[in-house]
Amino acid sequence: MRTHKCGELNKKQLGETVALCGWVHKRRDHGGVIFIDLRDRAGLVQVVVNPDLAETFAIAEGVRSEYVLRVEGVVRDRLEGTVNPNMATGEIEILVSHIEVLNESETPPFPIESDIEVNEEMRLRYRYIDLRKKDMLAKMTVRRDVARNLRNFLDDQDFFEMETPILTKATPEGARDYIVPSRTHANSFFALPQSPQLYKQLLMMAGMDKYYQIVRCFRDEDLRADRQPEFTQLDIETSFMDEDEIMQVMEDMMRNLFKKVIDVDLGDSFPRMTHAEAMSRFGSDKPDMRIPLELVDIADEMKAVDFKVFSGPANDPKGRVAALRIPNGSKLSRKDIDVYTKYVSIYGARGLAYIKVNDRDAGIEGLQSPIVKFAPAEVWEAVLQKTGAQTGDLIFFGADKTTVVNEALGALRVKVGLDLNLLEGDWKPLWVIDFPMFEWDEKGSRWNAIHHPFTAPSCSKEELQANPGEALSRAYDLVLNGTEVGGGSIRINKTDMQAIVLNILGIGEQEANDKFGFLLEALKYGCPPHGGMAYGLDRLVMLMTGSSSIREVIAFPKTQSAACPLVDAPAPVSEAQLKELHIKLNKVVKEEKEAS
Repeated sequence: MRTHKCGELNKKQLGETVALCGWVHKRRDHGGVIFIDLRDRAGLVQVVVNPDLAETFAIAEGVRSEYVLRVEGVVRDRLEGTVNPNMATGEIEILVSHIEVLNESETPPFPIESDIEVNEEMRLRYRYIDLRKKDMLAKMTVRRDVARNLRNFLDDQDFFEMETPILTKATPEGARDYIVPSRTHANSFFALPQSPQLYKQLLMMAGMDKYYQIVRCFRDEDLRADRQPEFTQLDIETSFMDEDEIMQVMEDMMRNLFKKVIDVDLGDSFPRMTHAEAMSRFGSDKPDMRIPLELVDIADEMKAVDFKVFSGPANDPKGRVAALRIPNGSKLSRKDIDVYTKYVSIYGARGLAYIKVNDRDAGIEGLQSPIVKFAPAEVWEAVLQKTGAQTGDLIFFGADKTTVVNEALGALRVKVGLDLNLLEGDWKPLWVIDFPMFEWDEKGSRWNAIHHPFTAPSCSKEELQANPGEALSRAYDLVLNGTEVGGGSIRINKTDMQAIVLNILGIGEQEANDKFGFLLEALKYGCPPHGGMAYGLDRLVMLMTGSSSIREVIAFPKTQSAACPLVDAPAPVSEAQLKELHIKLNKVVKEEKEAS
């Protein structure tokens, strides 16, 4: 039907007769001559219809935006003064000899190219129209290029692409499973995989040596800007490589990806930081290293003050008192500080104390804050020295349980850094290593795995059993600009160690066999040392395209309520289907759903 794509034409085709197919982007009537910008995936080209071809001109008069056309014509130079330097095809145009309307279009629910804000649900309901936008096509192109580049790199590194099952068994991965009823096995259910974790470990046990897969994963969890119920993951596993070797290959892959796809140099070597250091300095295990602000512990200085808001957490083994210095921050108004106070309340902070350093040399007299009166001058002098505060700076304080202070000040650090444009550099990758094996769940009175139950500890079995709270894991996360883009670990490859970890997690022998019997059995038959990594492909593309949400880089995403406006899913199923699946709905639940 066509000889060329619209956006591919240039002066090389001058004088050639071409056939093009595409959508009407714009139609303009200038003094009896009709101009149409014709669009396809490759771009735009201007076609010109003169009135001397009466039948063709009549068709051109009737076309509207988003009509699908086939045109034939001759490539010619644009007239002097009409060249458009903003178009790849801006030096030429097509003098049309024939037009065929392949399909008409109703007026789209929103303009294809416009600065007008369009409700996101409307965009998702008509996603096939939204994807016609230039910026959306550009994002989908980057996504394609990312997947292609990753495949090529891993293929060159002798990795083996393999598929793992989508219908599998429910296993604890940190989020709820999507459950699929089985018709052929009454009252039994499959689960959609949260990741191919156990299958890729089994592939290492099978001797596949190096595996990868670009795979769909599913998690039934509350959504945020960077999460979806179904998402795409680059999954990788290797045998006979330790964490340093794996991390080196991953660094090489990321450097190659960013250079080839968006022409960004990530540097020769990614810095490494322990989890403990990241939490202490930045209040986060995924710190944005572009922001030069850091948290400073001041508990020692506050232990003896009468101000119990500070002295209480300072003397609590589970508490923390920290300061965050904002260079030149004294210019922030009371209204600005109130906004930040409300912001940290999201993370459980009960307030946001601050001091403005109006004159560093004037001692306590140069400080402006309601809290200055609650501690003697020597305490504030020690705080100023420890934080490195200078005249014109502002210091925010956090005092509470360590988790609350870390989350609140860690988030505040990022927000202030972005609001005040304090970023240093465009791209800052970081490896975060030496994660704790477990975290204590106060409500459940049990240990939970920080990564997953199959991550190997860096200590012996005896040390792990004696003090699980102090054990570190052989895990590593890759953080880029404050976003965790990938995480991995060396896995447990021996039955006794795996049993100990499951036992610490409160998973007894019977439950372990019920859930992981196949894995525990496989570990008995010569399991090699192995480890791997998984990348959130959607998050990666989101960062590389500068998008604010992963919904912007997924062709057909769900809303924040995990619904699809395009096909109106999820949706009820017939009684016949339910009966075939041996399912009977609870009427109360159904009524509640209808009421909502």
